Amino acid sequence: MKQTFVEKVFSRKLGRKVSVGEIVEIVPDVAMSHDNTAPISLTFQKLGVDRVFKPEIHVIILDHAVPASLEDHALNHKKVREFVKKYGIQHFYDINSGICHQVIAEEGHVLPGLIIAGSDSHTTAYGALGAFGTGIGRSEMAVIFATGKIWFRIPESMKITLKGKLPRGIVSKDVILHLIGQIGADGASYKSVEFYGAPLARLSVEGRMTIANMSAEMGAKNGFLEPDEKVLKWLKQRARGEFEVIKADTDANYEAELAFDVSRLEPQIACPHQVDNVKPVSEVTGTKVHQAFLGSCVNGRLEDIAIAAKLIRGKKVHPNVRFLVFPASMNIYRQAMAKRYLATLLEAGAIIMNPGCGPCLGAHEGILAPGEVCISSSNRNFRGRMGNRDADIYLGSPATVAAAAITGEIVDFRKL
Repeated sequence: MKQTFVEKVFSRKLGRKVSVGEIVEIVPDVAMSHDNTAPISLTFQKLGVDRVFKPEIHVIILDHAVPASLEDHALNHKKVREFVKKYGIQHFYDINSGICHQVIAEEGHVLPGLIIAGSDSHTTAYGALGAFGTGIGRSEMAVIFATGKIWFRIPESMKITLKGKLPRGIVSKDVILHLIGQIGADGASYKSVEFYGAPLARLSVEGRMTIANMSAEMGAKNGFLEPDEKVLKWLKQRARGEFEVIKADTDANYEAELAFDVSRLEPQIACPHQVDNVKPVSEVTGTKVHQAFLGSCVNGRLEDIAIAAKLIRGKKVHPNVRFLVFPASMNIYRQAMAKRYLATLLEAGAIIMNPGCGPCLGAHEGILAPGEVCISSSNRNFRGRMGNRDADIYLGSPATVAAAAITGEIVDFRKL
């Protein structure tokens, strides 16, 4: 029987053919954790082992509350640094690096065909580079630290094919929001979702990471985009080792196959308080905003900052809006400085923050006040997500965020 991507990647790992629904136990090729390594380390210590199994497979990145904003955060960071030194973790990135999903890819740890487990739900982002990336719980990561092993149920697969040509200005964030709105927040629950189609081939590597990242918001176990020459060229400068590109067989068996024509897609926006509450921007035009957030692991990359800088050049941030810009990594920060994107944004009145997760999870900079509205380029808008249950969060593309920062309200950026 022909195999899907997930069936192939696990078959290669185990040296035998696997089948959907089968429970398998493996040692992941890479295990990623971030600030939550501190509580994970406490569970690890309770397991009674005196060493970390294969320290070389672990990548630890501090990014969620950096620099520490509270004593608890500072203590967490201290515990992580001590854990790294004590157990010989080889790949550690401190608070001056950036967001975990961007840093781990930039630093060449994510390669096609690898199986990567991360104690963060948006580990699905690695599928843009042809890897199997999936989020796991803290206790599961503690067991990987202790034994190296984790079990998975081989998921059913869903195939999504995009057709047509994206209209001018419409980007990957609009595409994935539209798909989530159509499929639903649980429409791909525990599925391996494979994305195909000419519109994806035209996207940059960064744009593809946005698609794979937010596959988690439709419930996917992992997202996968088949690597092409564009991806391989991007990896060539970064890869830390040899790799094998794994592709699904053309006649593989999928539980569901869906097709979407994106030729007439408008700018999309997810309205409070669910990611699948998606509408065209035209339906919420005029909604006043107090804060605009450009950043996060899904849209804090160089091309996102470039879009915002181009749109805002020669204009000013609305006096009623706080426009926060968080580059996804220090590398992106430096590139954005060199290209003067940050200077343009600063001149317009934006606030440039250090690379990190910032307000995305409501634990650090940019927390909202009761009754405030934020337009955000991040990936979640649940009630309380940005630190206040009585605030509203709308999700949109970098252009939609920048346009709202300029006008003080949600608008179709194409009309500016």
